[in-house]
Amino acid sequence: MSNSSSVYLIETKNFFSFVTQEKKNNRPKWTKSSIKKTQTIKKIVCGDESPPHFLVWKKPNKLEFYQKYNKKRKYQLPKNETIKDIASSCFSYLILTESGKVWSLADMNNVLYKEIPLLDANQSTFEEIRPVTFFEEKKLFVNSVVMGCASGYYLCNGDQLYASGSNDHGNLGIGQYGGEEPMPVYVQDKVTKIFSGSAPNFFFTTIKPDLLYSCGSNYNGELGIGSTVEKISPTVVQNIKGSEILTLTSGDYHSILINKEGQTFGCGRKETNGHGVQKTVFTLIPQLKEKKAVQLAIGSNQTLVLTDQNELYGWGFDEYFQIKEDKENNQRFPTKIKLPGFFTKYLDSKDQIRIACEPNVSFLYLDFSNTLLQDLRILYKSQKFCDCEIGTLGNQFPVHKALVECRTKLKIDQIQNKLFGEKSINKEQTLNFLKWIYYDEISDLEKLEQTFNLLELTFPPSVDNTLEKDIAQLYKDDDSKDFKILVKNDDEEDEDEEDNYEEIPVHKFILLARSGLFREMFDNANEKDNLNEVQDYTNKSIENLNILIKYFYTNSIEMTADQDPELIVDELSDAVEYYQLNDQSNLVNEILKIKKQFELN
Repeated sequence: MSNSSSVYLIETKNFFSFVTQEKKNNRPKWTKSSIKKTQTIKKIVCGDESPPHFLVWKKPNKLEFYQKYNKKRKYQLPKNETIKDIASSCFSYLILTESGKVWSLADMNNVLYKEIPLLDANQSTFEEIRPVTFFEEKKLFVNSVVMGCASGYYLCNGDQLYASGSNDHGNLGIGQYGGEEPMPVYVQDKVTKIFSGSAPNFFFTTIKPDLLYSCGSNYNGELGIGSTVEKISPTVVQNIKGSEILTLTSGDYHSILINKEGQTFGCGRKETNGHGVQKTVFTLIPQLKEKKAVQLAIGSNQTLVLTDQNELYGWGFDEYFQIKEDKENNQRFPTKIKLPGFFTKYLDSKDQIRIACEPNVSFLYLDFSNTLLQDLRILYKSQKFCDCEIGTLGNQFPVHKALVECRTKLKIDQIQNKLFGEKSINKEQTLNFLKWIYYDEISDLEKLEQTFNLLELTFPPSVDNTLEKDIAQLYKDDDSKDFKILVKNDDEEDEDEEDNYEEIPVHKFILLARSGLFREMFDNANEKDNLNEVQDYTNKSIENLNILIKYFYTNSIEMTADQDPELIVDELSDAVEYYQLNDQSNLVNEILKIKKQFELN
């Protein structure tokens, strides 16, 4: 262990810089990052060698590489390629795109890693991302990819398994030593999922979801086969029948799996398998028996497990996260890790946290898959540009008028008179009510029902009264739209500049929730600026900007028969970055649907 420990935090608004946190009393702390970005992070993968390095996937076809002591490097795939997943091992990364192609990025100047799979030996260090031509030549569509120690594994055409790279421990599963070039792994049943980690071993399941196979190194029983014998061919793993596997990964000498029920099992080396004694078969970890695990991250020796209640447990970290004075036990057994307050303030629903780790660094970051709802959560937390308040004197809460009226079908004055008159509701009931308005959550059923009764609303809310449906309906309500985007009309030759714009009406809170560009615009506005309208000088067509605005409300792209799909795809693809959209992945998926529908490249 070096003189300092590296711990990284990625947050929704303040994304990270590569920071080394000096230890105090051998107890490093989570470090808040400082580089501001608008895009949410989709995935972080860590290499498994020193100095620490990791690859960050934020944009649909762009990646950022960070390494201690070096400057950040950026990489971009061709414009028509969209990243589906990334995997890492040592100083190599494999990128899988939605088109079923595999791309490689690796340090081939380091003689220790000459056996990294599928890379040109003349390739310089991290200069570019290159396609792996083998799969195209064989007409193989790659469905998923994982990496072990200097090895790659590929599930192709739905059920065909290939492996490549280092095979010193028989971890490719080809029944012999030696390898490097992609070779088929013969399995009797159809393969459905593949798993690997930092160790030279490999796991996969078949159409029988509880039938797990493994091969490779097995010094401490990390293959889970009931022995410590190395296996060069796939061998059935013992003791896990009865449940489908959610995720599985391995460190240098241990393996951890989580099943669909959220139970956590470990095997391998006694210091790192979560049991404190050696296990050669996967065995339920007692300290996590009552917890439902949803995520797993493993470095060489350490393990992080996240539960459905956003509780983080770790072990095998040596000097990391020491909470108990009993250092040996703290290393061996799952210990709850306190999350930093400036991170947890964003947490309002389950499974928002994402975790990643490698030998010298661990990450927390937030991934908002529920795009529209999560955008509104952040807007509500910020309380920016609220245009009215509800509540009693000394107990008032700022809100966005259009959203409250949309959800209740009542005017703000009516709500104020009914809820805060003679039968006024208290602060707790008001917050409970606002949580339903902005989050679509019912935290206290009885109190919310009381509020609904006072407002003479039907309770419980009908299926047509969900937040997403109400926002989609709000798009049609032009009377309540309080903002105008003025788009310069280059087709007009009117000498009067003021008349040379077309107006697009919209709700201000929708722009604030969904677009970083408009948030910055409002943040930087001064008192003399007109905050009820803004001029948009992009070269995008008014037609496509209207499509984008409608997407802000509905989370879907709708086209008419007379519209040009190719133009829409090009302009909306550029809009993801220009308008600094939070929900890049959802818009990209909508764009992909159009491309598939019209067979566009």
